[in-house]
Amino acid sequence: MSAAAVAEAGLPEVAEIDEWQRVNRLSVLAESVRALARSALPVLAIFVGSAAQDGQGLSAIAPFAVPIVLGIVALNLGGSWLRWWRLRYRIGANDVRVEQGVLSRTARSVPYDRIQDVSLEQKLIPRLLGLVEVRFETGAGGKDELKLAYVTEAEGERLRETVRALAEEESGSAIPSEQGEGESSTAASEGGRTLFAMGPRRLFTYGLFNFSLVVFAILLGALQQFQGFVPFDPWGWLAAFVTDGGYVTTGSYLSHLGLAAQIAAALYFAGGIVVVGLASGVIITFLRDWKFRLERTTRGFRRRRGLLTKTDVMMPAHRVQAMKVSTGWLRRLFGWHGLSFISLAQDSGAANHDVAPFARMAEIAPIVEEAQFALPVDALDWRRSSRRYRTDRLLLSAGTCFIAAGAFLLAKAVLPADARGLGLGAVLMAAIGVMFAAQQAFLWRHQRHALDETFLFTRRHWLAPEMKIASRIKLQSVEISQGPLSRLRGYADLNLGLAGGKLAIPGLPLEEARRIRGEIVGSITAVDFAKLPR
Repeated sequence: MSAAAVAEAGLPEVAEIDEWQRVNRLSVLAESVRALARSALPVLAIFVGSAAQDGQGLSAIAPFAVPIVLGIVALNLGGSWLRWWRLRYRIGANDVRVEQGVLSRTARSVPYDRIQDVSLEQKLIPRLLGLVEVRFETGAGGKDELKLAYVTEAEGERLRETVRALAEEESGSAIPSEQGEGESSTAASEGGRTLFAMGPRRLFTYGLFNFSLVVFAILLGALQQFQGFVPFDPWGWLAAFVTDGGYVTTGSYLSHLGLAAQIAAALYFAGGIVVVGLASGVIITFLRDWKFRLERTTRGFRRRRGLLTKTDVMMPAHRVQAMKVSTGWLRRLFGWHGLSFISLAQDSGAANHDVAPFARMAEIAPIVEEAQFALPVDALDWRRSSRRYRTDRLLLSAGTCFIAAGAFLLAKAVLPADARGLGLGAVLMAAIGVMFAAQQAFLWRHQRHALDETFLFTRRHWLAPEMKIASRIKLQSVEISQGPLSRLRGYADLNLGLAGGKLAIPGLPLEEARRIRGEIVGSITAVDFAKLPR
């Protein structure tokens, strides 16, 4: 597509087609500040460690601190400027090309027919400067992802619209258009009909269910790593009780108190961990999903979220390969579920795009319908895996544990009487065997699958159930897999090729697996894929 064709199609103007361009000059400052932020903590640790080793305090290294810091700043600025000067990109007629590198030069070219989508991401520092990072998604698990860091917000939006239009033209599919006469596609894509959003109250509730000890672990790790560099003992609170003979640890002190004091101390410690975990979950949720909004635009689904790192992702509806409805063992009791799309494009390194991570089923249903999928109906014929498969799994898992428990008991009877731990080991292995047996019983009851004229449904897990919905015509392949035991027992695993994800139904009766394979292959062969959007 030439520049004239781009203008004639009503697309936003970017640089001339096949003209080399550089990213925004402010990217030099953004990269320098990010590099300085990454090096600040190691440099501070070196300064404090050197002062502690010399025994003269920070005053001994103060004369050298300013030149060293200025040198680090100069190196970062110089390196960032060289990388900016040696990086250029070109929006070509057939591909996107990026050349970069100072000493070692690399050039990458991605044809338009491989580009699944174009997304925008803003971390904190580029966001303050009005810059965005443009990511060209190729559906290769992040390995072949092409990035431009950084361009202005307006330029990033224009790049996204133009490259997506060129990719649509390359694939030979029509660009859906619902905007009114005289309205540009960019304006139509900037906003749309809101399908789902989360305000502060919903985010806070969501964060309470996202119990996490990440912050607690990071603090403990930092104290452990830099305890020699700080001017105080971070573990001094463990020796808070002083006697004439020296320090006594808290645990030793509590052992001399009554049972009530020990229980109170244990509850206090457990309560502190719970509070830290809840606070960590809320903080992480607010940082990741602040102003979460999913919209239906003329280009597909647009999702925006993030407080410090803001992401803006466009997901064409026809590229949604499947969807997943999931929940947690606790949140399901309160009626909360999550919906994600499975597609070739990546979402911050993940294969699934979260489109309604914390919603009621009544909120999820309209989104599923907009993506031209459907939730299962009550009359659907749900089927289970083979009883022989579950029996074999039970014998291989629980049976092995029971055999080990018997071996412990036999060893206890044969070995001398002072052999310790064998009886406890037997009880432990037997308990694990009972757990495995209960797990297989629950899985046989709750892990099911169903097939209608358009979709394949699978359900798995029982504490935190997960359901996947796959379009029959969007499955890439159907494979029946059998091992020696399954061939002997007459069941098989059905592995379904799903672009951007995995889908398998284990332990089906062989006749059932062949029936599903035949119906899915029939659906695929009945479609002329040359006429479908790519």
